[in-house]
Amino acid sequence: MQQTESLLQVRVQSIRYEAEGILSFELCPTAPLYELPAFTAGSHIDLHLPNGLIRSYSLLNDQEEVHRYVIGVNNDPASRGGSRYMHHSVRPGDILTIGTPRNNFVLDEDVGHTVLIAGGIGITPLYGMIQRLDRLGRSWQLFYASRARKNAAFLAPLHKLAGDHPGRLNLNFDQETGGALLDLPAIIESAPTGTHFYCCGPLPMLDAFETAARHQPPERVHVEYFAAREGADTSGGFTVELAQSGTQLFIPQGKTILDALLEEGYQPLYSCQEGICGTCEVKVLEGEPDHRDLVLSAQQKKNNNCMMICCSGCKGEKLVLDM
Repeated sequence: MQQTESLLQVRVQSIRYEAEGILSFELCPTAPLYELPAFTAGSHIDLHLPNGLIRSYSLLNDQEEVHRYVIGVNNDPASRGGSRYMHHSVRPGDILTIGTPRNNFVLDEDVGHTVLIAGGIGITPLYGMIQRLDRLGRSWQLFYASRARKNAAFLAPLHKLAGDHPGRLNLNFDQETGGALLDLPAIIESAPTGTHFYCCGPLPMLDAFETAARHQPPERVHVEYFAAREGADTSGGFTVELAQSGTQLFIPQGKTILDALLEEGYQPLYSCQEGICGTCEVKVLEGEPDHRDLVLSAQQKKNNNCMMICCSGCKGEKLVLDM
């Protein structure tokens, strides 16, 4: 059994310094005049790196640009190998394999006002959203926090997009004179009725944001995680039945469902292995998953009709998956 994904090859057209520790990579078709698959603001792609890693990166350019994808990569000191490889091994002209764009962080284009809150490299999907909102003539505000100005990417184009609208672009540099943590409750409380909120950044910011937005209607609160909040379920002790073949696999302690499938020679789709990208989502036909991902909504988890096999487990003795 093998799940299939549409893969394509792109050429690294250029690499650009955006801020201290942050590079952007412009990825273009390998054949002249070829158009890449369309995407929408908030989308990401999976990079299948030559060192064997698969990593997800947000697309930050205007969704009208079908001739290129642009991603931003932070050289994370705690890198598991992805960002380090991108910064130190990838060069202009290299050919990379990528998956087609997917969107778990969808922008609602029809609301009266949008507030976007970014922390560090979390600016990447929000920058793409801002370009879309600007193209549509929609009202928006950005609150962008970074350790210092030198660490903040895309400041010049963001200032240009903000134009002469007071309060549209709000910058906060924690480690500079006068810097302080964003007052998230105040930001949310002062927004007009009906505002949609989007937040992407480090875990402490996302936790604080979700606490501050807890009284907002869930459909107006949108988050995207770059790191897992908790570890994957490796408690094991249950059986997984693959409905398409009838095969049953026992998941031992210390293994995830994904681990067990890979060891048995199966090739399910996966990327982050942390439950933050959505690549490994499968349908659940029977059983109750122990959801550990940060992609599915609370209602989707309650419905129990899909799960992320890279991190989620089972609350009972058996799961039947549509694989």
